[in-house]
Amino acid sequence: MELLLLSNSTSEAGYLAHARGAIAELAAGCKTACFVPFAGVTRDWDAYEAMVSDALQPAGLAVQSLHRATDPVAAVEAAELIVVGGGNTFRLLQCLRDRKLLAPIARRVRSGGARFVGWSAGTNLACPTICTTNDMPVVDPGGLDALALLPFQINPHYLNLMVPGFRGETRDQRLAEFTTLKPDVPVLGLPEGTWLRVSGDHMKLGGPHAARWFKGTQTLDLPPESPLPR
Repeated sequence: MELLLLSNSTSEAGYLAHARGAIAELAAGCKTACFVPFAGVTRDWDAYEAMVSDALQPAGLAVQSLHRATDPVAAVEAAELIVVGGGNTFRLLQCLRDRKLLAPIARRVRSGGARFVGWSAGTNLACPTICTTNDMPVVDPGGLDALALLPFQINPHYLNLMVPGFRGETRDQRLAEFTTLKPDVPVLGLPEGTWLRVSGDHMKLGGPHAARWFKGTQTLDLPPESPLPR
């Protein structure tokens, strides 16, 4: 499998600009991208397609959004690059399940027939479940199981900020709840501006910031550009 899983899409440099090189490397040789816009809730899918199309133009990619396809399953099965945008993870999963697209996407990517780029909700989708998303469950997706392209979970937009006077749980405490109940399922806390590059069995962090690995009651800080623990 060839995956690029970004924590976020936006930065001061522009939409997807911080990961432009990583996207170009993954998409080398591809001419088209099958875009999955379904995480967009307050963002119109036509507008979302146009924004992603502009962002991927420097990589030489023509974007074709799945919401326009007359046969979405056939579009996935013919895709050479599948791009899943961010937004609300629950809505994304609901739309894909309703359209019976989860299994075709997973098959296409696992076989190596299509490369996969996701950010935020799209990164959550690559995990076994969407249980470590930061999103509110604005819809019932009919189950939390996702693509399971990875054997662990990711928490995009990861930070452990302590706000003075705040009495709620920190992100680390929330993720500790998950790993306490599921000690055999690690979680990668992926800060904004970073990504995970998967090429076959090789998994490596990209971007300028350290990430955090949660497993059971243990945490491990991973330096930039480091491989993931085995």
